[in-house]
Amino acid sequence: MNTNFDQVVDRKGTNSVKWDLNDRIYGSNEILPMWVADMDFKAPEVVIEALKTQLDHGVFGYTSIPDSTKDAIISWVTNRHNWKLHNEWISYSSGVVTAMSSVVQALTQPGDKIVVQTPIYPPFFQLIERNKRELITSENKLVNSSYEMDFDDLEQKLTKDVKVFMLCNPHNPGGKVWSSQDLKKLGELCLKNNILILSDDIHSDILIGEKPYTPIASLSDELAQQTITFIAPTKTFNIAGLQASVIITPNKSLKVKIDNFQSAQGFFTLNTMGIVGMEAAYGKGEPWFENLLSYLKENLQRLESFLKEQLPMIKLIKPDASYLAWLDLRELGLSDEQIKKLLVEKGKLGLEPGPKYGKGGEGFVRINLGCPKETLEEGLRRLKIAFGDL
Repeated sequence: MNTNFDQVVDRKGTNSVKWDLNDRIYGSNEILPMWVADMDFKAPEVVIEALKTQLDHGVFGYTSIPDSTKDAIISWVTNRHNWKLHNEWISYSSGVVTAMSSVVQALTQPGDKIVVQTPIYPPFFQLIERNKRELITSENKLVNSSYEMDFDDLEQKLTKDVKVFMLCNPHNPGGKVWSSQDLKKLGELCLKNNILILSDDIHSDILIGEKPYTPIASLSDELAQQTITFIAPTKTFNIAGLQASVIITPNKSLKVKIDNFQSAQGFFTLNTMGIVGMEAAYGKGEPWFENLLSYLKENLQRLESFLKEQLPMIKLIKPDASYLAWLDLRELGLSDEQIKKLLVEKGKLGLEPGPKYGKGGEGFVRINLGCPKETLEEGLRRLKIAFGDL
């Protein structure tokens, strides 16, 4: 089981979005990219070996998804999150964003209202607006460097004319794992007004804090029938390029509509390597993943101590989950354009700008901690170069 997370793997020249598009995105190839949400670690050896075995076979015809893949998914979710899934609840897609877009198209109509909480993962905005649905936002409250749902605002926004609420649990970019109490209260509002819940839970495995993750669909049978949950092995095991995700709902009527829509789009299976990689990851990748969690916790601790010692005006929104950290730069008194300019031109560091995440993202940046310690240290050095003189 390969666990050498200190190994620096050269990803340049591999058509990596993170490493090979610097010149296009930032106008410079000198940028250290710490923005895209994939990790710089090799996938688990069990996944690599499974892919090699499939590759050595040499025939890449149409591939069905075997029951053993569902068994691996169900076992993983049951063991990690105490949520018992059933075979008939599961559908597939090439990715969570693709899946959510398909579900929006399958279950809503143009003009339907969809509520999201900001700041939020930018593709939420895109898949709503590009599908000609009406975007409604509710801004989370930042209290003592932790996000809280604004239930007063949600009660005003989650009305009977809203069709869908999009939940991000754990929250991206803040890394908040929503409590079961918050989820119950949110669920009650959605049930009261017959609002579907689409829950993006892709970061739910990567728990690096003390808070337990609760799938909102696991709270009651009634909520389960009102919820579609989206998970994937792609963040957990760093296999985003294999393009495989899971759609979960026990609601038979909703599932039929989703499956029928995907069929109408010509989708009927995942690619061969996606199937093989997903099953190997969920079925055999846990020892590697436990070591990953320990490494990510160390990286988070290093970031936290560095900011306190070297850049105390930058506040860490400490994540409960994921390998992404949300940094509050508002005390620097800079505009977002000034922040970007200093990062790129002075620090030579590529981070995700907060305004992309909607209202409440101004004055923030997101940094990726899913990297070897050597890379992290270089990123911190560049962060200090960018802002250390202020």
